[in-house]
Amino acid sequence: MGRADARRAQGRDARRAGSGGIRRLFTWRKILGTFFGLCLLGMGAFAALYVYVDVPEANAQARKQSNVYKYSDGTLLARSNSDVNREIVDLGVVPKKVQHAFVAAENKSFYRDQGVDLKGTARGLVNTLSGKGKQGGSTITQQYVKNYYLTQEQTVTRKLKELVISLKVDQSTKKDDILAGYINTVYYGRGASGIQAAAQAYYGVDAKDLDTSQGAYLAALLQAPSQYDWAVASPSGKKLVKERWAYTLDNMVDEGWLDQAERDKMTFPVPDAPKAAPGMDGQTGYLVEAANEEMERQGVTEEMRQAGGWTVTLNIDKKKQKQLEKSVDRELENQLDRKNSKVDATVQAGATSVDPKTGKVVALYGGVGATEHYISNATRQDYQPASTFKPLVLASALENGAKTQDGDLIGLNTVYDGTSKRPVVGSDIPFAPQNEDDISYDSPTVRTAMDKSINAVFAQMVVDVTPSAVKKTALALGVPDKGFPATPSLTLGTMNASTWDMAGVYATLDNHGRKVTPTIVKSAVHRDRTMEPVDGVGAQVISRASADTVTKALTEVVDVGSGREANTSAYDAAGKTGTSENNKAAWFTGYTPELSTAVALFGESPQGGTQVSLTGTANSGRANGGGFPARIWADYTLGALGGGSGATFDLQGVERGETAVTEAPSATPSETPEATETPSETPSETPSETPSETPSEEPSPTWIPSETPSGTPSGSPSATKEPGNGDQPPGERPGGEDLLGQ
Repeated sequence: MGRADARRAQGRDARRAGSGGIRRLFTWRKILGTFFGLCLLGMGAFAALYVYVDVPEANAQARKQSNVYKYSDGTLLARSNSDVNREIVDLGVVPKKVQHAFVAAENKSFYRDQGVDLKGTARGLVNTLSGKGKQGGSTITQQYVKNYYLTQEQTVTRKLKELVISLKVDQSTKKDDILAGYINTVYYGRGASGIQAAAQAYYGVDAKDLDTSQGAYLAALLQAPSQYDWAVASPSGKKLVKERWAYTLDNMVDEGWLDQAERDKMTFPVPDAPKAAPGMDGQTGYLVEAANEEMERQGVTEEMRQAGGWTVTLNIDKKKQKQLEKSVDRELENQLDRKNSKVDATVQAGATSVDPKTGKVVALYGGVGATEHYISNATRQDYQPASTFKPLVLASALENGAKTQDGDLIGLNTVYDGTSKRPVVGSDIPFAPQNEDDISYDSPTVRTAMDKSINAVFAQMVVDVTPSAVKKTALALGVPDKGFPATPSLTLGTMNASTWDMAGVYATLDNHGRKVTPTIVKSAVHRDRTMEPVDGVGAQVISRASADTVTKALTEVVDVGSGREANTSAYDAAGKTGTSENNKAAWFTGYTPELSTAVALFGESPQGGTQVSLTGTANSGRANGGGFPARIWADYTLGALGGGSGATFDLQGVERGETAVTEAPSATPSETPEATETPSETPSETPSETPSETPSEEPSPTWIPSETPSGTPSGSPSATKEPGNGDQPPGERPGGEDLLGQ
């Protein structure tokens, strides 16, 4: 054997030795042992992971919901919590076939499986490790766990937790509860999370009203919400979503959830075009704010509301609300030049309309827009209601059986001294208010005094009734107790009140003396709790005879008095004008048998909200309640009543509209006028505030009221002053409003 042969033999021997060593190292027994060892190790690790990982609390984002606000007819008004559009609904309200559509699209074996898809999870883990990103294949349970308990991050740790938690959730939770959690948390596109928001976003209906075809589209959408949204989808995206929709329905047939014949009749349900979610601009913000404030008063705190999940239905009538907005625009805003007129820039309008039979607030106007003027002019209480308070003075006189200084029972035909700046008699507190334009009246009756809003008459009437008794009646009727003094000056409406307050006060008169409390929330429901709604109608606070007699007086204000601009002859109406000191506010509050509405204009400086005069608004001269407010009221009321109404006031206890009560009450008030406070509004001498806007081009007639009562107090001069604008419509005979307190 040569050297070459020897080397070859040596190599063969070495290879044989090596291969034998490998075979000895990697025997089948050792390979199987290693495999089973790794399996046991994995099983042990998984068992440890199963014990270690608990089902966590739901994540905050999954639990967060929007609050939904609706008009009285159930149509959507707004959603709050703008960062999430979700309203959780019970599975029971979702049609059964729509439920099955989601299962058919996402996880046909959902009702049979253990909550996990091991193959899909393994594929997802591999793809995550290899950087291939998000992959499908999870069960409905896993997707629910990811959305409700975990996060959307793509990590191995999150996927392992998802697997363990899904197994635990499947063991401890009913399938229907898992399905409900899934369809309420998953994202559908168009900013909608949860099936209720999605149903509204794509089809403009509630989840309970979805049909099977629509439900199949929403289920198909979940695979790629942005790509499959029909409004923005590419041709290929539309093709894919239609295929996915058909796949979903076919799976439902396979599972026995849908008849083939029904399936064959279905056509693709093209979704509605997307719409912007209702925001808080315009009047919406004011309506939502008023509802929230009422909920707060009823024990639903801001913290509770911020958690979301409330469905709040308002008493607001959608048609009446739109009519009120149109009326303000037509009768006021279209007349203003807010950009170029300093006066017009200060004008703020507010209004509240109430159903006097129920207390429901059916319409509300808070200002030019909630995102532009944050204070609601409907509910603000920083302006005086002025002469709209005078009917309450009369109501108190009637209710208390009060008498004049001469011992005459006060009624509609009672005669008073109408001399301007006449000092009141019987009060330790001096008070001598000026009538509008300093006009004196020749022995007016109470009816005439109400028509013309004569300050001198009602100042004396307050003293006759006693200020404390008048205040008590006012509070009972609904004037807010802001600590206003019980002095003779309260006849001028020198306390603060809102249009909301005064609409309720007049609604109580309209409701024959039975207390009406304005309420805007019809219902407020949460899955965990409900709010007890406000009872809008309460006890009898003044007698029907007293309330109806005041109504009779106020019908004449609209027919022939300072509120004539509110009279369209298309409805029965009663009301009162008011213009506060220095023309800072102008009011008309009135009612028909079906609506009580307060309309007011407020002068507010754009710099800091200081109260300023409305004089010169839209170049109309002196501000007055018989002008813009009365015209807004009339236009709104006519439209809200559908062009008119045949309803009439059912007045009882009023004799021919002349006497107030058929007999006097058995007791008279024991209170006496307070003598400890001198009001700053009006000293006993001529007030410092005198009208400067009296038109010079008008003639100066001598005018005496046409009504001459049977008795005439001494010292009652005839009117010798020229008429002013006040609360009288332009070109009409003079009224009784006064810059000082009307």
